Amino acid sequence: MTSAAMERDRLDVAVPEQPSELRPSSAADDRSADLKAAHTGTPDDEVRQGSCSDPSPVPTAATTVTEGGTPVAGTTLSAEELDELRQGIVMALKTVYDPEIPSDIYELGLIYSIDVDDERNVAIDMTLTAPGCPVAGEMPIWVENAVGAVPGVNAVKVQIVFDPPWDQSRMSDEAKLAIGMF
Repeated sequence: MTSAAMERDRLDVAVPEQPSELRPSSAADDRSADLKAAHTGTPDDEVRQGSCSDPSPVPTAATTVTEGGTPVAGTTLSAEELDELRQGIVMALKTVYDPEIPSDIYELGLIYSIDVDDERNVAIDMTLTAPGCPVAGEMPIWVENAVGAVPGVNAVKVQIVFDPPWDQSRMSDEAKLAIGMF
């Protein structure tokens, strides 16, 4: 994949107070392939998509490209489908809190990127407030569970990254207010 194509498909979520568009993953994206391999299609995975008693996938209300939705370069998903997923994913991320800081991980600026491929597999790059964070092993699971419950999401893979390192400048005004920085 060319550098220009990679930039087109990338969405960096660096400013929480201005949620960005989801970034469609291309078929050549390595993480997209990892997600497809990781998703086994077991009944437990399917239950995450719908209610606990209904293992069928939850249809989205967004208009697909074939139904007249707005096409987006690099993906078969429509702009409406991506926007609906973005809203659901951001809402889900806002339910996950750093146990040591009274603010959600999205407003803290811990989410660096969100990728969605054509099969609605979601790959998230996130960081921690410190490399020695006591919940470093648990927080990715919390994020996977929260985002995996969003209707229309197929599978979720979370990767912890430390480049660039997190600092307080990544926090939204909402997070700064919550922890008393104002």
